[in-house]
Amino acid sequence: MSESQTLTPVALIEALLFVAQGPVKEEDLFAAAGLSEEEGREALACLETYLAGGGLRLQHLGRRLQLVTAPQAAPQVEHFLGLEVNLRLSQAALETLAIVAYAQPVTRPQVEAIRGVNSDSVLRTLLAAGLIEEAGRADTVGRPILYQTTFEFLQQFGLSSLQALPALEAMPQNAAPVASAADEA
Repeated sequence: MSESQTLTPVALIEALLFVAQGPVKEEDLFAAAGLSEEEGREALACLETYLAGGGLRLQHLGRRLQLVTAPQAAPQVEHFLGLEVNLRLSQAALETLAIVAYAQPVTRPQVEAIRGVNSDSVLRTLLAAGLIEEAGRADTVGRPILYQTTFEFLQQFGLSSLQALPALEAMPQNAAPVASAADEA
């Protein structure tokens, strides 16, 4: 009997995530571990609970995940690795990034409708910084590009998943609602 067969599903998932070069699709992880989807999800939940008190975390983006260091350890990790964080975002970039984060997947025209200004250069900046990525094309006239946030976004802002984003405040009574992606389809 090989040693890998004596590992619990939780330990096996942890080992596979540790050696992964980046984000991994859940189904690929479960297949590599020889687990059903139900067994895999149960193992992930146990692993997440186990990691909660330590220096590592599971980071989720849709059905992809990866093992990352705890956000609280970022200054020490950056110093240890000799990394200099010099990501500075303008107010326009932060506004656009917030729109993409909360409305994703979202098109450039949708971003511009919310911001009220052209957002081409800001979207290019966010793409170049690796904070957003193309997520396909909308099924509307002109088939505009859809944008979504990336794992880099989650890491830069110390989030374990998009569900960890702060709740949006209620819209003021006199503000007009913005059309959603579903309204435009």
